Amino acid sequence: MHSLRRWTTLLARMPNQQGSWRLRSHTFELGHHTLVMGILNVTPDSFSDGGSVMVGEDVLVSRAIERGLSLVSDGADIVDVGGESTRPGSTPVSGATELERVIPVIEGLDAAGVVVSVDTFKPDVARAAVVAGAQIINDVTGFTDPAMVEVAVDVGAGVVAMHMQGSPHAMPSRPVYRDVVEEVRGFLQVAGSRLVGAGLDPLHIAIDPGIGFGKTFHHNMAVLADLGSLVELGYPVLLGASRKGLLGLILESQGFNIPPAGRDPATDATTALAISQGVSIVRVHNVACTVQVARVADAIVATRINNISGSERSSWQV
Repeated sequence: MHSLRRWTTLLARMPNQQGSWRLRSHTFELGHHTLVMGILNVTPDSFSDGGSVMVGEDVLVSRAIERGLSLVSDGADIVDVGGESTRPGSTPVSGATELERVIPVIEGLDAAGVVVSVDTFKPDVARAAVVAGAQIINDVTGFTDPAMVEVAVDVGAGVVAMHMQGSPHAMPSRPVYRDVVEEVRGFLQVAGSRLVGAGLDPLHIAIDPGIGFGKTFHHNMAVLADLGSLVELGYPVLLGASRKGLLGLILESQGFNIPPAGRDPATDATTALAISQGVSIVRVHNVACTVQVARVADAIVATRINNISGSERSSWQV
């Protein structure tokens, strides 16, 4: 009975079973499949794939666009373009440098019909990126800057508000929480209310718990184990755990020393479990692998929900 009650409640609240995520000029209907956001870092120092589309400090635009189109070919619904690393210990870059890196890539991908997200916390970069064709502003600081809120409302983009303790380049080495799940939930609830209060349609908002951002191993594990509490807020939830240090620590504890680029199977485990808890969007490096995992998890979750709700079981073609 407990399991039945839990899944009946989940059915009523799951954003990935109903509703929409509205972007600047595109809308995703969130009932068909979990959205896959492919990561395109145009930086020399990102923790997993930094420098892959760079020549020294310069972006090779054609290579970056080709990489973005490859992500779409692999099944990405969205390509998330970032021009500044926010990994712990990363070096800040100027807005001018970030613009120089991301704008030509966004323009090229938009011209090819790709739904583009810009990963930035700088208001001037966010605005210019949307003008260049970005549909989504992905802000790791959770739109705590009033200027970022103003940009989001002005341009009418889709947004992703992420939780972080500290700042992008000064996260605490020993973060402290009274109750990490409740505090992350409260932060994201306030972020959503802040955006709505400023005039942004709530259907434009998605939220991200910020795995690896100002959280210890145990904090991250607690959040991953209770993503459903974030789903209850009513916004689409995005999970970005791809190849992160958390996964490396888990594997190391079991005797495996796996560098970031080898952690895609571990990432897939977080994807499947996140989908089972109602997450709507996953942000990953290896799109081709994730799409297979997501489609299978989508099918199993949909069948389970249909059985519990008493409706006819979905017919999945095998």
